[in-house]
Amino acid sequence: MKNNNLNILIIKLSAIGDVVHSLPLLEVLKDRFPLSKIDWVVEEDASGIIEDHPDIDQLIIFPRKNWIKRFIKKGEYRSVGKEVVNFLKELKKKKYDIIVDLQGLFKSGILTFIARGRRKIALNGGREASSIFVNERVAIPDPNIHALERYLYIARYLGVTELDWNGQIPIHNTDKRYVNHLLQKIGNGRTLIAVNPMAKWETKLWSLDRFACLADRIKEELNAVVIFTGSESDTKAIKTILSRMNTSALNLAGKTTLKELAYLYQKCAIVISTDTGPMHIAAAMTSPVVIALFGPTSPFKTGPYGAKHRVIRTGLECSPCFKKKCDDMSCMKKIAVEMVFEAVKEVLTSTQKL
Repeated sequence: MKNNNLNILIIKLSAIGDVVHSLPLLEVLKDRFPLSKIDWVVEEDASGIIEDHPDIDQLIIFPRKNWIKRFIKKGEYRSVGKEVVNFLKELKKKKYDIIVDLQGLFKSGILTFIARGRRKIALNGGREASSIFVNERVAIPDPNIHALERYLYIARYLGVTELDWNGQIPIHNTDKRYVNHLLQKIGNGRTLIAVNPMAKWETKLWSLDRFACLADRIKEELNAVVIFTGSESDTKAIKTILSRMNTSALNLAGKTTLKELAYLYQKCAIVISTDTGPMHIAAAMTSPVVIALFGPTSPFKTGPYGAKHRVIRTGLECSPCFKKKCDDMSCMKKIAVEMVFEAVKEVLTSTQKL
């Protein structure tokens, strides 16, 4: 493909971790086709990751959840209908040379169908009949490879041979100033360890008591500052953790945007997390070592990307099961505080943070 002056549309709607895993593809496409104009369709929750990204010409927000909420709960049929029509008109305005559906679901397939493009490309194995909306499918030789590497196969398919990327989330000075302001009380030279304890799936959760015990040991035995992170909806659970601790920790749940969170993690030595979006944000920011707690999901496919990161799992025969509900949850219950603490201690020792 010799033409560098291409119009490219990437459709990757959610979730936060999936959008983070798509950044290397964006980078290598822009590097291979430097004169190209790349647009991206994304849902609101994950849009903060790629907002103002230097390689994106137009960010197209797909407010699907907002529409559903207003349509069903508030009965705003006319106004929502009008917004949907205007969104689809906007999507059809530009003619694309290449449209890439990275989501592989029916909702992204519909958008791929509506958008005007000569080549409509997706990975093999799309779900919910999404593959019927594309005219080119890219085979993946190993279905168990990491999501980030799967996306890069599309780059190879398009003739990209140089796969140099850093995958970091671009941070602005305003993000840095705000986070530095939040950390003023701590002072300089302290070892920072972030803990992101929540997840959307019930089966990915670890005991709040164990997080409290872990945080106490980190503070008392390693003399590090513990910072809890999460969304606004996680605030109640994190306050419960704090109430069960014997020591103090900084609670920043609901107080940062995604970019601010990325910079916060950049300043930490370690980020301890369940399998959730912030875990992938931390892994993308190069500085912290991620210690990830895995139970029902596969760290090989969606774990923190990079050799330096640590995955704590019990390796039960039933794991990964990918179940969102489970009466047993032994895969997470059998992760002991000592297992996680020892991993933290080893990382700090090896990086001479102690």
